[in-house]
Amino acid sequence: MTVWIVVSILLVVLSPLAWLRPSRHQSGRMALRMEARRIGLAMQLSPQEWPHWLKQEPPSPCAQYCRPRRGSKPALWCYWQLEPGVWVNQWRETCVDEKLLPHFATLPDNVYKIEADGQMIALYWGEKGELSVLQNINALLKALA
Repeated sequence: MTVWIVVSILLVVLSPLAWLRPSRHQSGRMALRMEARRIGLAMQLSPQEWPHWLKQEPPSPCAQYCRPRRGSKPALWCYWQLEPGVWVNQWRETCVDEKLLPHFATLPDNVYKIEADGQMIALYWGEKGELSVLQNINALLKALA
C-alpha cells in the first residue's frame, strides 16, 4: 500500500514536467526555423495589421522570412495572397508583373504576403509544410533579391 502512495505522489509531482515538452507542431516549426537559419534566411515573428479585405485573417504576429536585397535602385512592391494563386496589391489589383508571377506560382497557399523595400525582401508565412517548401521559399527570395 505504501508503494502505491509513493508512486502516486511521484506521478502528481512529475506530471507538470510533461507540459514542458514541445508538441510535434512546435518541434516542426522549430526545425523549419533552424533550417532557414542554416541556409541563410533571417526569421522573426513580426506583428502585422492585415487588410480588412482578406478572406481569412492571418495570425499576428506572423513568421517573417527575409533576405537582404542587392542592387542600387530596386523596385518597391507589396502583394497579398487573396486566395490560392491570386496575388493583389493594396488596392486589390491583381498582380500582372511578368517577372514576379512565375515565382509567386511556386509559393504555398499559406504564404500571406510578400513585400520588397529598398533593403529587404520579406515573406510572411504560416510555416506549414515540409523542408521542400522552405527550399522553394529560399529560391524565390534569392531570385527576387
